Amino acid sequence: QVQLVESGGGLVQPGGSLRLSCAASGSTSVMAWYRQAPGKQRELVAGITTRGNSNYADSMKDRFTISRDNAKNTVYLQMNSLKPEDTAVYYCHARGDPNYSILYWGKGTLVTVSS
Repeated sequence: QVQLVESGGGLVQPGGSLRLSCAASGSTSVMAWYRQAPGKQRELVAGITTRGNSNYADSMKDRFTISRDNAKNTVYLQMNSLKPEDTAVYYCHARGDPNYSILYWGKGTLVTVSS
């Protein structure tokens, strides 16, 4: 069983930046960030493979950057030019390795964008 632990959330002013981290306790394959705003469904923010191939939600690809350190089993999300509508709980997600069908979720970290 792999545990995912997120960190880096908090309160930031509009236009500011935050960097989220997610450390996995074991080996994973694809890792991703999702978010869920109040009253809304959880949505994909970005994902990244072990080879560094990444994909983004269209609304965030110009402001957010996902990266990973395979040696540390850690994925990052650099968020720039934050907007109030980015306020959400951000969840780390991973697929197992070598069993791709096993899914793991972190408990989430709250990001609040407000002046």
